[in-house]
Amino acid sequence: MKKKMKTGLLVFVIALAGGLTALSISKFLSKNSGKSISEIQQSYATSGFAVSSIPNIDFVEVSEKAINTVVHIKTTYGGVSAEEGESRNEQFFDPFDFFNDKRIPQGPQQASGSGVILTPDGYIVTNNHVIDNSTKIEVILNDKRTYLAELVGADPETDLALLKIDEEDLPFISFGNSDNVRIGEWVIAVGNPFNLTSTVTAGIVSAKGRNINLLRQNTDYAIENFIQTDAAVNPGNSGGALVNVKGELIGINTAIASETGSYTGYSFAVPVNIAKKILDDIKKYGEVKRAILGVRIQDITSELADREGLKEYKGVFVPEVVDGSAADKAGIKKGDVILKINDVQVNSSSELQEQVSKYYPGQKVNLFISRNNSNREIEVTLRSKDGKTEVETTSKVETESLFGAIFENITRNDKVKLKIQNGVRIKKLTKGPLQQKGIPEGFIITAIDKKPIYSVKDVKTILNNKKGATLIDGILPDGSKDAFAVRLD
Repeated sequence: MKKKMKTGLLVFVIALAGGLTALSISKFLSKNSGKSISEIQQSYATSGFAVSSIPNIDFVEVSEKAINTVVHIKTTYGGVSAEEGESRNEQFFDPFDFFNDKRIPQGPQQASGSGVILTPDGYIVTNNHVIDNSTKIEVILNDKRTYLAELVGADPETDLALLKIDEEDLPFISFGNSDNVRIGEWVIAVGNPFNLTSTVTAGIVSAKGRNINLLRQNTDYAIENFIQTDAAVNPGNSGGALVNVKGELIGINTAIASETGSYTGYSFAVPVNIAKKILDDIKKYGEVKRAILGVRIQDITSELADREGLKEYKGVFVPEVVDGSAADKAGIKKGDVILKINDVQVNSSSELQEQVSKYYPGQKVNLFISRNNSNREIEVTLRSKDGKTEVETTSKVETESLFGAIFENITRNDKVKLKIQNGVRIKKLTKGPLQQKGIPEGFIITAIDKKPIYSVKDVKTILNNKKGATLIDGILPDGSKDAFAVRLD
């Protein structure tokens, strides 16, 4: 009997609560039935989305400072249509394709791009595709001063290159933090589109972490985690600055999404947090010391989650582990989901690639993974492309062997010491026309047939098919100038 009474009382309470709820909803709906949308929104003021204030952004001061740190870069190419190459490099659907025979005219060609001054003593960042295969790099400051630049090094995997000019007390831009960039944030793009120097455009960050498969067409180790903006960028902007309203560098403008080669609404920049390590490596080693995890990775989609039985759409899926790689030796397995690297969440392949790119071979990182929907932590010792766990400090030196001579590029210190702007050294001599003419080892060639020589590639381009009398100017090992007339048959 008591049990029945308790049951009846419970039913009554539930019914009463339901009736009161229905009554309150009915009254609320009736109350709002004659109101405007704005009035109804005010009723939900605490839960609705609202922006407290709209900032009054003034781009004048930021622009005035930024344009003095962005340079105009002019490159000369021996026989390659670099101008067309720059145009195609800016296209989303046909990038980096400027070596087709039908588009290679005869004679030297010129192209232009942009660069950003990073230090007062003349280190400048630009895109690799702006200077790739060039024989001469000219840098023009915003105040019209002109310099010949030395290529310190380049990284096709991120499309970045580091240049150096001989100057002091230059205006330079400070690094910002691209990890803190937010979608909707105001930015300006500074560069030299269509040879129109010192051009500033404004827009907002329209997306982050974009992987557009632009660089991966040329390398297996490409790193793409672009900042996408709607600031107008055109051919010639490549290598220019993407700047926040504080005047900080947050990205290097690299590409546009376009079928025509001109701006159609979206542009992409390499985040400065990726660029920092790349540029420091190039400055220190002449090349990038890249760590490799050794896995194939895949973004998690609804279809993938259903197929693999994943409960969440977080992390990056591992469909394959490379045998003998860092991941393999640490115990990462096919089917694992990488959730974090050292407490940094990764939810896309591009985010994972960016995080790994910040480390060196031999460094240890903690991977937080999900395996069979159970989380665990695994320590991984990263390795280089060739499987090593140490950073090799010797940088690669470009050489070429022709006519019994091995040629090598000279260093910036050589140029400063000899007070020259260009030249290529004869590293070693064996039997051939140069040795027969009495040219010594260590001779620095500054010109061939009165054409300035800037790199080993110049020597190869000029001498490869050369026959007959050739005039070679340069610097002897004792620092004196000399010239030799050599017959190449």
